[in-house]
Amino acid sequence: MSYFFRTFILFSKIQFVIKVVVIYDLNPSWDHTEIREVRNSARILFESLQLEGIKAYIEELNNPHLERILEKYNPDNTIIFNLCESLPGLQYSEKKIVEIIENHGFTYTGNTPEVIGLSYDKQKVKDVLSSMGIMVPRGAILDPEEAEGWTLFPAIVKPSREHCSLTITEKSVVYDTSSLREQILLVNNELKQQAMVEDFIDGREFHVSVWNNEEPEMLPPAEMDFSAFREAKERLCTYDSKFIPGSEHYEKIQTLVPAPLDGKQFRKLEKTALAAWKGFGCRDYARFDFRLRNDEFYLLDINPNNDISVDTSFSMAAEIQNYSYSQMVKRIMLMAAERHPELAEEFQLNNLPARGHSRKSIVA
Repeated sequence: MSYFFRTFILFSKIQFVIKVVVIYDLNPSWDHTEIREVRNSARILFESLQLEGIKAYIEELNNPHLERILEKYNPDNTIIFNLCESLPGLQYSEKKIVEIIENHGFTYTGNTPEVIGLSYDKQKVKDVLSSMGIMVPRGAILDPEEAEGWTLFPAIVKPSREHCSLTITEKSVVYDTSSLREQILLVNNELKQQAMVEDFIDGREFHVSVWNNEEPEMLPPAEMDFSAFREAKERLCTYDSKFIPGSEHYEKIQTLVPAPLDGKQFRKLEKTALAAWKGFGCRDYARFDFRLRNDEFYLLDINPNNDISVDTSFSMAAEIQNYSYSQMVKRIMLMAAERHPELAEEFQLNNLPARGHSRKSIVA
């Protein structure tokens, strides 16, 4: 059965049988601007599903009790569109969210607990990628007293268990032992976790979006254009560049989609991104961040369940492929629908994992 015919039949049944519940998290301690932006992004996605003829509902998770929301719905006729990054008030709980959804028997969008959990452990990510033959920056978990033993400069100091560029500023790029020790201490003290020290790859940066399941597809790569900055330490995606409108990095870093790549570079990037996707057991959608130095692509980070808001590089890349935003989120929902037991059985898709579980992968 062709992909388009299969999804047509799936969608026809979904319109009459299945409801889609969009769940997003919101921490009451956030400032008013952040709360407004999070609510607005979730509502745009919710309304986009409705625009596509999907019976959609929206729920705000503003406390740790996700089960209270889930108990309002029946997993036999519901798909969860999961936008949650944490249980409000509980650090590092993105994996726990998906475990709760699975334990309540729901089919859901996005990646499994195993993949999400691994993505937060930067050292394990490096180990897995290296075992697959994928280039990664040299790096190590270092304590402040170990700074003397690091000799590769410039280096960048990152949290070892975070996404979202927390604590990443221009000062994160260091050129000497004293600055290295200072940044390790900053991560230790502010985030109460170990610091990852890496060779700083001063080169072009690409955010590569991949989606689909049986035949994963790389969307047009996006390049983060740092041409407005002269110094190497300025040419990076800081926390401000992602979350602080009006900041220099937010305003001056431009996103180029599609990225200007020659044919050889494009094929190499695609091969590497798809290998990482398959090796980690990703599904539905994920983003891979690369840097290019001396014709080699270095994979910096893996972002399962990356931000798919309307203004992100993922959405821009989908638009280049002629998907409107509503069509994009509909397609992601259909990827999850193929795992719903009722739909999988009817359309002879039983070879797909039921409910939330993924095929065996390198992280299993």
